[in-house]
Amino acid sequence: MTHSTGPVQFLPAAERPATAWRNGGGVTREVAGYPAGSGLDDFAWRVSLADVGSAGPFSAFPGVDRVITLVEGPGMALTVDGVEHVVDAPLCPFAFPGDAATDCRLLGGPLVDFNVMTRRGRATAELTLATESRPLVVAADTTVLLVCLSGTATLDEAALSRYDAALLTAPATHTLHLAGTTAVLVLRTVVD
Repeated sequence: MTHSTGPVQFLPAAERPATAWRNGGGVTREVAGYPAGSGLDDFAWRVSLADVGSAGPFSAFPGVDRVITLVEGPGMALTVDGVEHVVDAPLCPFAFPGDAATDCRLLGGPLVDFNVMTRRGRATAELTLATESRPLVVAADTTVLLVCLSGTATLDEAALSRYDAALLTAPATHTLHLAGTTAVLVLRTVVD
């Protein structure tokens, strides 16, 4: 069994506050963001889970790239700059520019989605939806965020339930055991 040689910050789902959307169509729970304490206008990267309760336009995020993944519910149709994209397959990421005019139509009821946002020129994210246990290496120039999207996961000896997360920020090797699907995000931040 390989053990961590670097710090791990566990981010339990139960401790995440819900923030209501400006348009009243749902709530967002931020999983993690960088830099710590940054808001919607100054993050380099931001990861969240959203409860979408009604249709409506998405907020614009100029200079931001987005990846949205349906986690539960019947799905949605996103119209991005006039082109409709049906997002109804669970755990299939859909990437689109955050500055595009985007409207959401629900396909049959409320849903939960997983959102990754990176500000162009400041950060990049590589998303893998892992279903098989494996070693997990955190390189010196990266941050790795794990979010358990279904079932359970175990990082080294620590258990993660649905929507729990772990932030890995130092060079280290860990062991990830999965009984479900976990988002593995490798985040790189551009140093000025």
